[in-house]
Amino acid sequence: MSRLPAFCAALLLTCASAQVFADAKSHAEDAERFLLLARADKLAVPVYAQVQQMFAQRFAESNAPQSEKAVLETYQAQANTALEQAVGWDKLKPDMVKLYTRTFNEQEMQDLIRFYESPLGKKVLEQMPTLTAQSAQLTQSKLEAAVPKVNQLLAEMTTKLTPKKP
Repeated sequence: MSRLPAFCAALLLTCASAQVFADAKSHAEDAERFLLLARADKLAVPVYAQVQQMFAQRFAESNAPQSEKAVLETYQAQANTALEQAVGWDKLKPDMVKLYTRTFNEQEMQDLIRFYESPLGKKVLEQMPTLTAQSAQLTQSKLEAAVPKVNQLLAEMTTKLTPKKP
């Protein structure tokens, strides 16, 4: 009879840990679903394009004849392979899932999924890259007006901090 409480406690702990594991698995699955909805699996695409452009530019700068274009394509393919090994979705996904499950609880994750599956959420996903680029461009154009003043202040500070000759 004295073993019954210990057995019940062990049974309760086993059930509780199984529930925690199931909740964690569900939370991770929700995070992965959200990340796919948010197109996180495409985050590295601009990096690939930038590297491809870099190789094409170097090819053009080398004045290589078009008959050597196969060399360019070979190196671009090798660069894609290197990028895939570093930032391919299968490499990023586990850490991204951890990041999002630490940041958003399971209910918040489900709310995000519902939002991004809604018409407005889909519109946000479609428009966000354009809005982000336009916002950066707008900020850059406004910032250009401040550059001369900032450069002047930097020069003044440098002058003030430079030891004066006796």
